[in-house]
Amino acid sequence: MPKRTLVGTKLKQKRRSGFRARKVTKGGRQVLKRRRKKGRARLAV
Repeated sequence: MPKRTLVGTKLKQKRRSGFRARKVTKGGRQVLKRRRKKGRARLAV
């Protein structure tokens, strides 16, 4: 059985690409804006 080499953590995922993390930076706000425009059900992780 091979090892699970790619194991993520929920906390890091949230901190990096969660809604609040997106709101902080200008680029992140642009991401949210684009995703709203596109009609995404989920704007961030």
